[in-house]
Amino acid sequence: MKRGQILGILALLLVCAITVIPVIAENITTSVPSTRDAATDYYNYAAQLTASGNYTDAIALYDKALGSNTTEIQESDALLYIYQGKSYAQIQLGNYTSAIDTLNTGLAVYPTDENLWNNKGYAQFRNGDYKDAVTSYNNALANDANFTTALVNKGDALEKMGNYQDAVTAYTAALAGNPGSNETQAKLANAQNEAAAAQQTNLIIIGVIVIIAIGGVAYYVLKKRPANATNKDKQPDKTGSKKNRKK
Repeated sequence: MKRGQILGILALLLVCAITVIPVIAENITTSVPSTRDAATDYYNYAAQLTASGNYTDAIALYDKALGSNTTEIQESDALLYIYQGKSYAQIQLGNYTSAIDTLNTGLAVYPTDENLWNNKGYAQFRNGDYKDAVTSYNNALANDANFTTALVNKGDALEKMGNYQDAVTAYTAALAGNPGSNETQAKLANAQNEAAAAQQTNLIIIGVIVIIAIGGVAYYVLKKRPANATNKDKQPDKTGSKKNRKK
């Protein structure tokens, strides 16, 4: 997984592991949540497992959280982070289709969350659905126009589609928000080279088409039209024939 494509997801981990809802229960286990709020306890421990790289067990706990009473966590952002965390774990395991399903469920509840859209775009990108990925990145950017990770990811998808000039635009916008990114600068330079090469190829193709068209016109003028003119010359002079009969 490219570093530039996962910056947003890594940021999610920091949110999950450090800043979101600091209510981690003491001595929590995977099977015996506290009696206070099972969904919160499952979520908190799942976030810890996600941060440690234990994605399989984390997904199981995210599912337990979603299967519990989510009334309390829906009042905060915890339910949103469950969808973000679970999809991230699925992406890390290469379960891109499952991740998209999770993200679609989350987006039904949080349709304007840029991180859900960005993660969906990345899962689609990894599935080879570049056009759909661009659509998801655009949705992320519609909610946060300065989301540099989504801009870089969009550039990657556009480049895969051969839309090099649009990729240049996306990378340029990403650099405006994060001018110190050497990785984005390298991607921009590569996209610019690809765009220049594609433009040169297009000019060559246009030139060939023009030459073929001119050749076709020349063939018609030089071969077809003189033949018609010759046939006309061979027709009898009706006026001259009449004069001969009068004599």
